[in-house]
Amino acid sequence: MGTPWDARTYDRSSQPQQAWASEVLARLKGIARDATVPDVGCGTGRVTEALLALVPHGRVLAMDASANMVALPRERLGDLAEVWCQDVLDLELDEPADVVVSTAALHWVPDHDRLWARLGQALRPGGVLEVQCGGEGNIDRVPKVIDAVARDTAPELVGWSPWVFAAPQETERRLREAGFTAIRCWLEDRPTYPDDIAAFVPTSILAAHLARLPKERRAPFASAVVGAVSLPLDYVRLNVSAVRGQT
Repeated sequence: MGTPWDARTYDRSSQPQQAWASEVLARLKGIARDATVPDVGCGTGRVTEALLALVPHGRVLAMDASANMVALPRERLGDLAEVWCQDVLDLELDEPADVVVSTAALHWVPDHDRLWARLGQALRPGGVLEVQCGGEGNIDRVPKVIDAVARDTAPELVGWSPWVFAAPQETERRLREAGFTAIRCWLEDRPTYPDDIAAFVPTSILAAHLARLPKERRAPFASAVVGAVSLPLDYVRLNVSAVRGQT
């Protein structure tokens, strides 16, 4: 079961994620207008909506592990895209895709060895992978704040993390082992000033932490973390471009 996200608050506070996604979509210049494209970790469907414009004669598959999230793209997109609740580690398609896209999502997946192999299996030979997610060094200051707050209010969260912030080198190795070629992996520093930090931090950063707390302790914990973080949030994005090999 995926993290129980507050999808509507995420939808209105996720301007940074949407900006990063636009840069990934720009890398799809020249994509066939009839391509089949899964949007892995589709969230609230805003990126899926943009993908639909790129492949007006194609097939867009929107998937997310959170039932709370997928309810919103179903409402937003109607019959324009196929939307379902799906853990990427269990991903199986009825036919291979031409392009796999994922933005601001894959650092929530715990097993990156299985992750890249599964995405490779979802692509046809010669199919393209375009990804952006949290990478090595992402929000490095925030876990220190979380731990400091948790010591007094939520000791069960001290030292716990739901994220995998991988380095380019280890990601390149995993991609090669999964059968990808033409691999490019790079980090980008993206200092971030959310428009509404009181909405952004609980929904974009603390969702999995809050899910581990009783309801009555969630708001005080989130408020304490929001009050202690400093801007800009030190986001670092891992970008991945690769092609599935022919064999």
